[in-house]
Amino acid sequence: MQAETLALAQEMDFSLWALFLRATLIVKIVMLILILASFWSWSIIIEKLITYRRARAEAGSFDERFWSGNPLDQLFEEIGPEPDGASARIFAAGMMEWRRSHRDDGGLIPGATARIERSMDVAIVKQTDALQGGLSVLATVGSTAPFIGLFGTVWGIMNAFMGIAAAQNTNIAVVAPGIAEALLATAFGLLAAIPAVIFYNKLSADAERLVAGYEAFADEFSTILSRQLVV
Repeated sequence: MQAETLALAQEMDFSLWALFLRATLIVKIVMLILILASFWSWSIIIEKLITYRRARAEAGSFDERFWSGNPLDQLFEEIGPEPDGASARIFAAGMMEWRRSHRDDGGLIPGATARIERSMDVAIVKQTDALQGGLSVLATVGSTAPFIGLFGTVWGIMNAFMGIAAAQNTNIAVVAPGIAEALLATAFGLLAAIPAVIFYNKLSADAERLVAGYEAFADEFSTILSRQLVV
């Protein structure tokens, strides 16, 4: 009997593909959802890593131009009112409001400082939304994927036990395939969740550092302009 059980177990295919094909429809759907969630997470992760790297490079390059000693009006003329980089957009927002705050006679409209700061704050909020877009998907996948996988496992184990009861046989060759198929759903859930959680924490921290840099730049720029304001 043991020899027959061992031979039967050795004949079974326990590869991932075979386990997937033998799974029930519900478990297959669960695993497909988790696979798609994993691909979606990785696409966001790769896109954000590239975006944040480009944002850091742009911020460094613009800082060099800003602190080069050239007139700010000249810099604004070079980059235009709608530049590509985040730091440049914040600068452009401040400069446009600075120019709007001058009357035709060259005087300043009262409250210019507050308006300039609000303009740059709005630009910072827009850049923050762009940086953090998609991170909520990583948080959702990281928090829900294990439970989705667990649902697939519970469903698969339930069907495995129903099959055992119908066959009235509890040897390992009968039990193992069903349990293995069920546990595969949990494995897919963890495979989707772990990278999502790790990179959500990393990318959130990176985004916060970039936003902090934008806010510091806006404060410095506002201080420079305030020295020239007489309201």
